[in-house]
Amino acid sequence: MHDHTNNGGTTMILVTGATGNIGRALLTQLRDDAGTTPRGLTRDAARAELPAGVAAVEGDLARPQTLGPALEGVDSLVLLQGMGADTEVLEAARRAGVGHVVLVSSITVETHPHLPAARQNRAVEDALKSTGMDWTVLRPTQFASNTLWWAQEIREHAGVETPYPEVGLPAVHPADIAAVAHAALTRPGHRGATYALTGPARVTVREQVAAIAQAVGRGLSVTPITREEAHRRMAAFMGAPTADAVLDLMGGDVNEALLRVRDTVERVTGAPARTFAQWAGENAAAFA
Repeated sequence: MHDHTNNGGTTMILVTGATGNIGRALLTQLRDDAGTTPRGLTRDAARAELPAGVAAVEGDLARPQTLGPALEGVDSLVLLQGMGADTEVLEAARRAGVGHVVLVSSITVETHPHLPAARQNRAVEDALKSTGMDWTVLRPTQFASNTLWWAQEIREHAGVETPYPEVGLPAVHPADIAAVAHAALTRPGHRGATYALTGPARVTVREQVAAIAQAVGRGLSVTPITREEAHRRMAAFMGAPTADAVLDLMGGDVNEALLRVRDTVERVTGAPARTFAQWAGENAAAFA
């Protein structure tokens, strides 16, 4: 293994997706730990606005050959699945001597294994397990932050047009995904574990919009639209197959496993999972 005298004997952790919802929260949590030295991976270190005191290192997950310097001396890697050439990134980590990978996969591996993205997630989970590195797999459900898709619509039209407004799913706060990753990285007992992660309660689109309305202090409307209309709008920017999959997960093909509220966040972190209303309050400025 590496000589870690250069980082004061602490655990060096490389976090991918460093500027995203999970990465930023995790880097902040790790920065405040005496025993860890976090690094945030970004394609452009000069433009990355990482939490104060966190080093930005450059590399591109889509070009794993660029990751050598970023992986130098790294003990643990946090990999957000689907941002690059995942299996090659894992191989680069193995070659660099990384001992533990926390992989952020998706609950759809369990709930909708037939979907193409879920099959891809599963393939990366399996690839990780075959590397010989220690692993922890996180499978979050839909993120509370997915509602940022509505931000412009809410700002401009004071409402949302959506299919399935009455379907309640246990959306998870990205900071809770980060908190479980933090526990897996810094406490014993989480290697070899797979964790399904949800929020503390099911929340419908109508309830999400009401929580955002409360946070921004103005009335917002919810207008139901058909699946066909939603598909037409979404396919324009994500392609028809992805739009179909997303609509299935929003309400077109929900099942007991997708609807189930899990207590994993509280079990692993010791703190209750954050509510959607808390997320809305913290992110009100995006909708105002």
